Amino acid sequence: MTKTMNVAMIGGGFMGKAHAMAYASMPMFFWPAPAIPHRKVVVDVDQAMAEEARARFGFDEASTDWKAVVNRDDIDVVDICTPNNIHAEIAIEAARAGKHIICEKPLSRTVEEAVEMAKAVAEAGVTNMVAYNYRRTPAVALAKKFIDEGRIGKILNFRGTYLQDWSADPDGPLSWRFQKKIAGSGAIGDIGTHVVDMAHYLVGPVAEVNAITRTYVPTRPVQSGGVDKLGASDKSADGPRGDVDVDDEFTSLLKFENGAIGSLEATRNGWGRNNFITLEIHGTKGSIHFNYERRDELQVYFADDPGDARGFRTIYTGPAHPYGEGLWPIPALGIGYSETKIIECRDFFAAIASGEPASPSFADGLLIERVADALIRSGETGAWTAV
Repeated sequence: MTKTMNVAMIGGGFMGKAHAMAYASMPMFFWPAPAIPHRKVVVDVDQAMAEEARARFGFDEASTDWKAVVNRDDIDVVDICTPNNIHAEIAIEAARAGKHIICEKPLSRTVEEAVEMAKAVAEAGVTNMVAYNYRRTPAVALAKKFIDEGRIGKILNFRGTYLQDWSADPDGPLSWRFQKKIAGSGAIGDIGTHVVDMAHYLVGPVAEVNAITRTYVPTRPVQSGGVDKLGASDKSADGPRGDVDVDDEFTSLLKFENGAIGSLEATRNGWGRNNFITLEIHGTKGSIHFNYERRDELQVYFADDPGDARGFRTIYTGPAHPYGEGLWPIPALGIGYSETKIIECRDFFAAIASGEPASPSFADGLLIERVADALIRSGETGAWTAV
């Protein structure tokens, strides 16, 4: 009989909605499920917000006391969907309480916090995962399969982008994502780390970076109310403004431990780009290209094709591809952001059930934080910086 596991979710905002949806839907997609997530308690900053999240997201209970909740005997899993500044405190407490933990990305604000988090889960022996869900896109998992099979040979070059425009308007509100004391960094931690995770997943660890960082909008309107607002909403040219002390954009050259080279750029100020995550990987026997805005497609080129058939081909992911058995019955029927979260949920609970490590783990998240730290330091000095 499939085990039911009680989940305490800390944070009821945008990411809370995505995670709650995955808990409800995962057994519908992947059956028999490795476990049945039961939405037990949701925690938010005040009782009214917590009660709203409970009703909206289908939890049994609402609370404002995360520390009491994570120490309850009837909680099996702690899900951290808060701003970055309290990831470490919650995760360390949950690990000491013996709970399995999934934490939204980035793992932490700093390398020092990530070290303590990775140490805590290792000492407790609990299953742990960082929620870098884009690697769960079936087309990205298919790219990993082709690379592992040697289909494109030895990897020579990786090119990655993550371009958005939600903060291009200088009158967008001062989200916590623009404040170093809460976020740790800007585009580097918020979106760049997603591409670093995929680079580590597909190519291998980044060893050295040479980055340029820029902050284009030095101040933004101070938010009113307790709900965080991204830059695409509630524009205001009047009223008090607060300082932005994180990067809006960065671009970097990369050196990988295995000898591959590459580049990475991320911005939240690229007008016309919504969620433009792209990967291009060149190997000695072929190439792979992926664009998240066309997430059902993988572009591949195999150099061993006959001369009259060479060229990039489009593979539409479906039942024959990674995770296809749990999704939709024909290729190109379409997946969305929600399906990547459902797959992430399935893989997390499968790791709990099997006792095998989850991926990316907190240890993997620590490696990503080391890259983020190197990008920040390189952006300050202009020099090649070791990870």
